[in-house]
Amino acid sequence: MQYFSYLTDDELDYVHQSSLEILAETGLLVRNEKARRRFADHGADVDHKSEMVRIPAEVVEKYRKLVPPTVTLRGRDPAFDLTFPRELPVIATASSAPDIVDPVTGVTRRATSDDIARIAHLVNELPGFDLFSISTLADDAAKDQFSLTRFYAALKNCKKPVRTSVYDVREAKQVIRLGEIIAGSKEAYWQRPFINFGYCAVVSPLTMDFDSTETLMYFAENGITAYGTIAPMGGLSTPLSLPGMLVLMNAEWLAAATLAQMSRAGTEQIYNFLPVFADMRDGAYAPGAIEVGMMNSAVCQMARYYNVPAGGYLGLTNAKVSDAQAGFEKGMSPLMGAMSGADFIVMGGLQDALMSFDFGQAAIDNEIALMIKKARAGFGFSRESASVAEIKETGAAGMFADNPATLARMHSAVLMPELADRNLREKWELEGASTIHQRAMNKVHSILSRPNPAVLDPEIDAQIHAEFPGLVSADSHLPEGWNPLKISPKTQPRERRVNRRHKRK
Repeated sequence: MQYFSYLTDDELDYVHQSSLEILAETGLLVRNEKARRRFADHGADVDHKSEMVRIPAEVVEKYRKLVPPTVTLRGRDPAFDLTFPRELPVIATASSAPDIVDPVTGVTRRATSDDIARIAHLVNELPGFDLFSISTLADDAAKDQFSLTRFYAALKNCKKPVRTSVYDVREAKQVIRLGEIIAGSKEAYWQRPFINFGYCAVVSPLTMDFDSTETLMYFAENGITAYGTIAPMGGLSTPLSLPGMLVLMNAEWLAAATLAQMSRAGTEQIYNFLPVFADMRDGAYAPGAIEVGMMNSAVCQMARYYNVPAGGYLGLTNAKVSDAQAGFEKGMSPLMGAMSGADFIVMGGLQDALMSFDFGQAAIDNEIALMIKKARAGFGFSRESASVAEIKETGAAGMFADNPATLARMHSAVLMPELADRNLREKWELEGASTIHQRAMNKVHSILSRPNPAVLDPEIDAQIHAEFPGLVSADSHLPEGWNPLKISPKTQPRERRVNRRHKRK
């Protein structure tokens, strides 16, 4: 497939060479002493007093070439394992919103472990999502079980790959122990480690913090599936230009990838970004901006330049409800990323600049994800699909609807959405004039009303609670008062209303 691209080969070379120059001459502020020593041991120029690390170009080149061309993210059920790049992009929910739109009251509140359980149950049943990036925080988690609580609620209720970040190595070890219990033994888990982590080791501009850098090295040293994300903010932590942001964040990705390979050669990586420009009128965080999709297009080109998988956080709207703004922000950038060759798209469920999760939005985003995959699958051109013989046989003024080929292709040639309304206005009005969000909430209610096929075996669940006293229950159940929305049919057809308006003239 021919991907959309902005940059020429010469421009890609310039970005790469400029990034090497920045790392060698300006360098990074590295807060973690172990990381500084590791850089020094592998050829970097390190000043421990100032905490500055400068990495010669030949050192960066040596280690970035060790990054494998593919990455595998695993789920509880091997049937859901993902190795990419592949033909279709891997699409995930977006993660770590502190709030949730309560499905009963419609009011935003702090999210809890029960919310994560319900979202995990939902994601397990939505085919557009390949991976559950844990959508919210858990306000009810015990202080020493924060990340454990989030992973437990997710893994208990979803067989697809699950990922999110942790604060530190202690939390990572706690979550891995959870995985060992679920797998049945330590040996069984490490034969097929199905917990996936994320981290943000670089704080733009050019700074590596302590804890995330520590986890980066720990994950790499132990062969734990994890990938980093660079999350700059144009105009605040990068230059206010698309090329300037690209050069800076490319340097930051190269630095993180270099440290990962120094920690363990062959560590899998994703060229993964959340590039956001600030709205300079007030400094607002704008993940829904079209420039995010434009930056991701360039990121995809740089990933192909380095022969590594490309990923991005796309379609993360600033809209507070599922309105037209949410629609165009959640549609344009993810589609642009997919058509630019993105291998991994994080997009589902969040609103309000990553601050809140909405169940209805997640179901709508599932439909967007299916459309994106349809577009990315390609035109499907072949001599058979060009249907020349069928056209000749049907002939002028003929009808193709009753042709056997039409029946055979009706579920494959076009995507048939469940939530998008395609009825005539009259029928839509007679059936209650529902919004897509109302229909989405009813779909979510229907899914969550059914038993969860992904839930953990009760014996394993008991072992987990014996190992971690005080851990939340994290069961997926409908909260009290959540009933399907009643979409009442109109009693008066549209034609009669039109006639009344006509009579008033």
